[in-house]
Amino acid sequence: MKILMISSTFPYPPTRGGTWNRTFNLLARVAKEYPVTLVAQRSPEVTDDQVEALRQFVDELVLFPRPPEVTYGLVGKLKNVGQFLWDGTPPNVRFLHSQVMQDWIDQAVKSKKFDVITAEHHANEVFIRPEWKNQLTTVIDVHSSVYRTCKNQLETGISSNPWRDRLFLPLLRRYEQQTMQDFSCVVVTTDEDVKQMQEFVPSDKIHLIANGVDLETFPYRNGDPEGHHLVFVGSLDYFVNIDAAIFLGTEILPALQEKYSNATLTLVGAKPCAEVLALAERPGIKVTGSVPSVAEYLHHATVAVMPLRTGFGMKLKTLEALAAGVPLVGSDRALEGIEVDSSNVPLRALRANQVSEYVEAISRLFEDATLRNTLSQNGRALIEQEYTWDYLGKQYTQLITQKFV
Repeated sequence: MKILMISSTFPYPPTRGGTWNRTFNLLARVAKEYPVTLVAQRSPEVTDDQVEALRQFVDELVLFPRPPEVTYGLVGKLKNVGQFLWDGTPPNVRFLHSQVMQDWIDQAVKSKKFDVITAEHHANEVFIRPEWKNQLTTVIDVHSSVYRTCKNQLETGISSNPWRDRLFLPLLRRYEQQTMQDFSCVVVTTDEDVKQMQEFVPSDKIHLIANGVDLETFPYRNGDPEGHHLVFVGSLDYFVNIDAAIFLGTEILPALQEKYSNATLTLVGAKPCAEVLALAERPGIKVTGSVPSVAEYLHHATVAVMPLRTGFGMKLKTLEALAAGVPLVGSDRALEGIEVDSSNVPLRALRANQVSEYVEAISRLFEDATLRNTLSQNGRALIEQEYTWDYLGKQYTQLITQKFV
């Protein structure tokens, strides 16, 4: 059985972010069992060494130039909206489409070169033609629903362009509903996305494959550092993490410092934007940028805080904090899809959504070493049992190699 995996994101190194991480780790596990051809786009920052490193994991690596991002003026933005209204394809999906890449994929399907095609992330849906599911298995690994994400941004008031998103919302729902029907199999990461997709396609087409952690990259901590040190981890040029970092630095930390004057916060993540860099001017806040080992910063923290207010799907940074053994306080969004505090499981993290809830939960952990140790051990045990990439990669491999046609 030969498999074609499509990723407009060049998925190496996997430490660059959630899309890179999930795509690479599933790809690497599938490729251990079956011949895999990866078709990807190469952006200018991808080095020759990274290309050669990724090539070692696949049977064949086919690369095409990534279309350049275009900055539009008002007229261009209006044209983009008009085209979305006309053809139903969101601008952030359409701009990644490459005709030369499409031609290569079309020819491969025509020549019956592959038995399975997977689109890794919803942005790659555009390369899959609906009629292909009648002759081979086509899989979409959604990562997270674009419709639910847009809806939540409007509901929580953090949309960067509410007028645009209110216009786009029904179009995104129509697009996602139509697109999901084009595939033999739809893969999502959380129960909430399962429920969303059930509005679009039959339940037997929807399958849950969670996100995972590489336990060698995120070893368990050696001990409890104590103190009053907070950490937040995430790519700091991504709007979901930018909002969380600013919320944590400007609202949660100052309220906590009224009780613990020496409380500190370290923001760990690549490419911090100007708004995040400005947080370093506040008392007790450090912005690191990219670091060699995220796990090291997690191990040195008393508590990890994940105050996400938007973004859907299972969060890798949440799983990585649990794997590292740092006690965690997270929002509903940060804990999506992970059982941490229901009545039938050991307590693995504390939940908070409002500033007062964060202050209360963090204070409990600052004061109670036994509770910190309980969360640390329970969180690590959960990852070892259910969320390693080896375990999840086997699930994904078994799923996509089923006969759907």
